[in-house]
Amino acid sequence: MNLDFSDEQKLLRDQVRRFLEQRCPPAAVRAVLEGEAEYHAALYAGLAELGVLGSAIPEEYGGVGLGHLELCVLAEELGRALAPVPVASSIYLAAECLMQAGSEAQKAAWLPKLAAGEAIGCFAIAEGRGRMSAEKVQARVEGDRLSGAKAPVADGGIADFCIVAARDGDGVSLFLVDLSAAGVRRTALKTIDPTRGQARLDFDGAAADRIGGAGDGWHIASQVMDRAAILLAFEQLGGADRALEMGRDYALERMAFGRQIGSFQAIKHMLADMYVAATLARSNCYYGAWALSSAAAELPVAAATARVSATTAFQHCAKNNIQVHGGMGFTWDFDCHLYYRRANALALALGSLSTWESLLIERMSAGNREAAA
Repeated sequence: MNLDFSDEQKLLRDQVRRFLEQRCPPAAVRAVLEGEAEYHAALYAGLAELGVLGSAIPEEYGGVGLGHLELCVLAEELGRALAPVPVASSIYLAAECLMQAGSEAQKAAWLPKLAAGEAIGCFAIAEGRGRMSAEKVQARVEGDRLSGAKAPVADGGIADFCIVAARDGDGVSLFLVDLSAAGVRRTALKTIDPTRGQARLDFDGAAADRIGGAGDGWHIASQVMDRAAILLAFEQLGGADRALEMGRDYALERMAFGRQIGSFQAIKHMLADMYVAATLARSNCYYGAWALSSAAAELPVAAATARVSATTAFQHCAKNNIQVHGGMGFTWDFDCHLYYRRANALALALGSLSTWESLLIERMSAGNREAAA
């Protein structure tokens, strides 16, 4: 098992990093945070032109057809730049679900638009607080018409279509819903990170097109969320690394009592702890990337491991980056709070940290029981 990216993949990373440094500096993130736009449309179009959005989408559906390892590399750079674009909702979730379980007609209708940045998708599972399960799903489809509510839904306010988990007879199925059609109402929700919008979606007899088999919805959704968890973990890893770099650079240039503050033991220890957390997360993310790209049986455990370690690392690095900056780190003019916001927003994406910790324990315990049997 080679837990490193190839030279070609590293060149791809460098190319995308240069692109994002030019097109997505902190000022661009702040423009979305402080402005009326819900995402950076020009940046999203640029990512489509560069092939980022279609990197893992097959060529026959308008994508580049590179694969999930390349998408992991790209996700890390998007997280590093705090890119205010709906890649996670459209590509990690909606496109992945279509590729896994969509019909040929559904793939042909939406995957080329997703790859070209001409459409935005979202994935609606949650119905309020707490860990979601198939038993908690209340939204219902009867006669191809969907009724119920989903909240929070990442990028639900800007998406063109949504993949919804809803009760279908005695089971749960997934349905594709055109959000521009009748019977759909959207309500924006306040979040700690407005550059990653959340919404409540209310459905009142909206037309719904089933994805996958009847009653297979929760099984498909769980697989899609595991795959997306690894990609989100790479975004968190990129954010953690950049927060660590910000703290290190400030510690080397800030002077106090005639010395660099980085020479003080307390600051050294803080930066060392940040480095250890980020390095551990990188190891687990690379394991997840291998499992994702090879469809390994270990993918569920690898996904939960990557998700837990990357969430912990990003929150730790973002918080301590503020501490290293001292009083200046708490001010609006410094960029530390941008990473702190994103770290806490991503910590709740696809389920909270405690949810993924529970999943990790359950999956490892199940594996141990199987091995002992």
